[in-house]
Amino acid sequence: MPPPHRTTPAPRRRWWILGVLSTAQVLVVLDGTVMNIALPSAQADLGFSDDGRQWIVTAYALAFGSLLLLGGRVADLFGRRAAFLAGLAGFAGTSALAGLAGGFGVLVAARAGQGLSSALLAPAALSLVGITFTDPGERATAFGVWGAAAGAGGAVGMPLGGVLTQYLGWRSAMYANTVVAGLALAAGALLLARDRHPRTSRLDVPGTLLVGTGLFCLVYGFAAAANHPWSAVATWGFLAAAGVLLTAFAWWQTRARHPLLPPRVVLDRDRAASLIALLQTSSAVFGIFLFGTYYLQRSLGYGPAATGLAYLPMIAALIATSPLATRVLLPRLGPRTVIAAGAALAASGLLLLGSLGLDSPYPSAVLPALVLTGAGLGTIITATTSLATLGVAPADSGVASATVNAMQYVGGSVGVALLTTVSTATAAARLAGAVPDATARARADLAGYHAAFQWLAAAFAVCLLVAVPLYRRSPATRRPDTAPERAG
Repeated sequence: MPPPHRTTPAPRRRWWILGVLSTAQVLVVLDGTVMNIALPSAQADLGFSDDGRQWIVTAYALAFGSLLLLGGRVADLFGRRAAFLAGLAGFAGTSALAGLAGGFGVLVAARAGQGLSSALLAPAALSLVGITFTDPGERATAFGVWGAAAGAGGAVGMPLGGVLTQYLGWRSAMYANTVVAGLALAAGALLLARDRHPRTSRLDVPGTLLVGTGLFCLVYGFAAAANHPWSAVATWGFLAAAGVLLTAFAWWQTRARHPLLPPRVVLDRDRAASLIALLQTSSAVFGIFLFGTYYLQRSLGYGPAATGLAYLPMIAALIATSPLATRVLLPRLGPRTVIAAGAALAASGLLLLGSLGLDSPYPSAVLPALVLTGAGLGTIITATTSLATLGVAPADSGVASATVNAMQYVGGSVGVALLTTVSTATAAARLAGAVPDATARARADLAGYHAAFQWLAAAFAVCLLVAVPLYRRSPATRRPDTAPERAG
């Protein structure tokens, strides 16, 4: 008699798999912050212009943001293990190419390759977490670890990038990506079993073209808004095109025989609420790292490494609250209470950040604000990520995970563009009519940072007024449309 089919990996093996998947998530988050720190050194080495610096960042953003949904559906159609390993291999190879780059064009191409690889890697990894951990208790713990890994990647990136760039050169930061991705690739190949479910769908080519082009225009438009006036064609023209293309994509998905993003994935109340909350929270994460870094370096005079270390208590709070939210609070209190509490904590921390002065002491002023913000973000991010992928049919888990990633990335792009505009306008208004000496400029910049933090705090009302009421009243449970599937 043949042995019974095992739908999930052995307990010990599951946690090893989670370690590999979390490492991949750290890589995706880490890459952006490491490269931002290394950019000035890369520019000096390769001799490209200040305008070129934008393209080093934008090349990654455009490839990653516009191809996420395609990457998720590829994982559903051809196997999450294959997509995950291919993404890791591509990330390792393009990171090595970036480290070897002898000119601007090669570096831009390598960064675009990193974005493409991440678009394949990120949704496959998140969907593998969901299908590997089907027990509610283990699932809660796994998503807590996953959220902590994402936070750790953002925190480690800045000090690590600063240390590597300062002592070993900017290329070492890219080589470090190659080494870690190579190790994760070897471990994933050993631990992850091949997918064993029938492929009953086909790739939605019209939908892929519409959403890919639409997301490209959206990300590019907001990237342009951070550096050009909103009246520029590069800003409003691309954003208008994005609106038309994404509207056409939504219409097509209701009529396509094999939709790229089946409407059932986003029409569930808990999932829709979680996606809205993730959009808002992601804008806060990107905004805090951007304007918090400006404040620490320009107002308080911190160096790159010290700035990264200053964020560690915030990340510690995020890591501590992530498993608490998913494993303890969410099953007992339900999503409405948990998400509302997280939004209130984050808003409180942001209001404190929006009241800091030019000489505020770190231990008594900056630290409490960062800890409160980190606790709120940790509560929201892991709970909403878990709820956004809960109950998804196995055939849709890749594209559902890609939707989560897309909402996070679009939220970050939108947040940075809008907050940059708010901050710049506030600083300019403060300088109007004043003597433009160093003190006046410092105070004007601080007013701009304050405005950004206060807008972020106010924007958490979106979570309280729009997302929270959408959630079902009962505590989160596993819904019956989730079927276990072998992941290792």
